Amino acid sequence: MSDPTPVLDDLREESDELDRIVRELSEEQWARATPAPGWSVAHQIAHLAWTDRAAQLAVTDPEAFAREVQKAFVSSDTFVDEGAEEGAGLPPAELLARWRKGRALLQVALRAAPTGARFAWFGPPMSTASMATGRIMETWAHGQDIADALGAVRKPTNRLRHVVRIGVRARDFAFSVRGMSAPEEEFRVELVAPSGDDVWAYGPEDAPQRVTGPALDFCLLVTRRAHRADLAVHAEGPDADRWLDIAQAFAGPPGAGREPKGATG
Repeated sequence: MSDPTPVLDDLREESDELDRIVRELSEEQWARATPAPGWSVAHQIAHLAWTDRAAQLAVTDPEAFAREVQKAFVSSDTFVDEGAEEGAGLPPAELLARWRKGRALLQVALRAAPTGARFAWFGPPMSTASMATGRIMETWAHGQDIADALGAVRKPTNRLRHVVRIGVRARDFAFSVRGMSAPEEEFRVELVAPSGDDVWAYGPEDAPQRVTGPALDFCLLVTRRAHRADLAVHAEGPDADRWLDIAQAFAGPPGAGREPKGATG
């Protein structure tokens, strides 16, 4: 079993970076609309707080988490929005304190988890490292919504490797969630790390179908935080090209995604 400590450290750092962006915001900025329809900056943080709490329950109180899963099943179309709406209605200082407390408790729970433990989730069961990786992906993606709303520019880090890994592994899911058959053959994926001095590679070196480009752009693509037309991610082969149109790193329906820059209407 690999040691999940480095992933947990990256999760803490990713959350702390987003905390630095939001901690000094005015009430007007907390209420500012983000690219997610109907969601303000407060909604984004409330969603992260809610999901951190759900993850902590999954680790420490499986029965309570099972009740949350049942609630999600009953109101699958509104469950996520309702959780974000409840938290977004709090005063900003209270919401920020809730998020900080929840993510700290999750860190404690994951670090104390037994080696080899697996936890129920809204999708397949997750290991400690997988749970932390998923939280990194969501924190980074919702942080991008917040950064876009505020006009903030975030420096990409090597923590994006976690988002890349989920995006690559979720290839077949992206096809299936749209009722499409996944390609039988693997692709070669080669992405330039944010440092510029490393390439993150996945899949057979001799695979005829390939995806290449900057890791940051791939992460924006698979979290659907930017339109493919605005990114320097390239495909060789018809199936790889089709994947880039539908790629996603998160569970659930794909949503509308972002419009290309300059689109009207």
